[in-house]
Amino acid sequence: MMIDKRLIGTVSESKKYIARNVALQWLALAANIVMLISVTGFIASLYYGIATDASMIVTAVTALAALTVRFVCARGAARMSYLSSKAVKRTLREKIYSKLLKLGASYGDKIRTSEIVQVAVEGVEQLESYFGAYLPQFFYAMLAPLTLFAVLCFVNVPSAVVLLICVPLIPAAIAAVQTWAKKLLSKYWDQYTELGDTFLENLQGLTTLKIYQADEYKNEEMNGQAEKFRRITMKVLSMQLNSITIMDLIAYGGAAAGIITAVTQFAAGRVSLAGCLLIILLSADFFIPMRQLGSFFHVAMNGMAASEKIFRLLDLPEEEMKTEKVPEDVSVTVSGLRYSYDEEREILKGIDLKVPEGSFVSIVGESGCGKSTTAAILTGRNKGYAGSVSIGGTELSEISEANLFENISYVSHQSCLFKGTVRDNLQMGKPDAADDEMWDVLERTNMAGFLRAEDGLSTKLAERASNLSGGQCQRLALARALLHDTPVYIFDEATSNIDAESENAIMDEIRRLKGRKTVIMISHRLANVTDSDRIYVMDGGTIPEYGTHRSLLGLGGAYSQLWNAQQSLENYGENYGKETAA
Repeated sequence: MMIDKRLIGTVSESKKYIARNVALQWLALAANIVMLISVTGFIASLYYGIATDASMIVTAVTALAALTVRFVCARGAARMSYLSSKAVKRTLREKIYSKLLKLGASYGDKIRTSEIVQVAVEGVEQLESYFGAYLPQFFYAMLAPLTLFAVLCFVNVPSAVVLLICVPLIPAAIAAVQTWAKKLLSKYWDQYTELGDTFLENLQGLTTLKIYQADEYKNEEMNGQAEKFRRITMKVLSMQLNSITIMDLIAYGGAAAGIITAVTQFAAGRVSLAGCLLIILLSADFFIPMRQLGSFFHVAMNGMAASEKIFRLLDLPEEEMKTEKVPEDVSVTVSGLRYSYDEEREILKGIDLKVPEGSFVSIVGESGCGKSTTAAILTGRNKGYAGSVSIGGTELSEISEANLFENISYVSHQSCLFKGTVRDNLQMGKPDAADDEMWDVLERTNMAGFLRAEDGLSTKLAERASNLSGGQCQRLALARALLHDTPVYIFDEATSNIDAESENAIMDEIRRLKGRKTVIMISHRLANVTDSDRIYVMDGGTIPEYGTHRSLLGLGGAYSQLWNAQQSLENYGENYGKETAA
């Protein structure tokens, strides 16, 4: 009942702690039995007037020793529960993290981030209780009644048999609701995951919701999700309460049946007074372990539901381990590239492009034309494409992800900076970088002056570097990429939504990479790509034209139209500013 061999095998380290936990609980039970035998014998001797001072001292010493043993065993069992729980959390979270590493940068294609967070946090916590509380109690609840039955058979067989027969009624009651409870808890976890996903999305987009005054609508939507979760939670609690009530009735009824049988046997002269008292005092111990197991029933069910989601993650198919490495020639060739996020909508429709080694190539086009999708494919984040993408003649799909990231640096307008220090973030690009190397890239990105006025490389960054401006964040992200020092750099709208000073600093450094590195720049702003060796113009998932800035203007096509439109807007903005100043 509620034993998952795969789950226990996954956390095999916990077996020894569970076994020790059960052994300690059994030892405490044995000490309790010895104490009650001594106490009931002394009470009977008092009743018959044959008690002595020596028997009283022996009883007191026995009781004190038994209580000491029970105390030590209780502390030891708690320690074993802690160690078991610790092993579970460490093992499962390591396996989840390892699985995500194996799934690679494209893990989001197979599972939602919110679900990963929930199973890695709340799901593992539920299994901590499953291993630390439920499993030890399960095995002890099997062992304790058999031990008591064996002892009481020497006292009075009928009473022992009655007590033993009533014990299985508790797990029978648990099993009766198990199927229904399993379905209910599966719905509970689905609703919990859905609520978490909605909350995370709304939290990440809170600023946007406020700007468009859509927060009230999203609030109502989330209230609806919360109400669904409240209802399913109340159903779970109701199920647990009803099952506990049934188990209490069986436990108290079974103990009462045993006590009645013992008293009847005593009245018939078939058991001594001491034996009758011992049966009465131990009758509850027949049911307490199983009753406590029943109280852990919801823990076990939650653990099972959580383990299903964890194993669903761990069982996600992984791609075969790639062994190929990026060759010395890092020229990029794309041929007949097609890609769809879903079957009904094709994003890339057979594009071709070439990026010679050491060249500066740009991909431009209006929003939604497929530029960033192309960048995601080139960095290995989007898989499942059709056509060919190769680096130096080696297919991208055959190159190991780790080696790919060792040779390609990707900088986007949403490059993540982590909470910590500037040094911590820069060392992600090169863990063994010396301070001089870090200051060099900071100088190149015009961040050195600002940081020297702060706390240098020890300057603290808040979460997502919220204490820096957008331009400073981008320049720091570029500095980290420069420190990584890879042969290929991909810039995906790296100058989007930042101030002019930061944009100029970033573009100056990108241009300095030309000839030394292979640079692919994706931009909607054509003024930044005019000195590219080649410009590919994307439109609706195709590349209708490519060439240099001058040749593309001469064609009078999509690039020329986009250039003229942007120049008109920029000139209008400049003229408007002059008129306003005047």
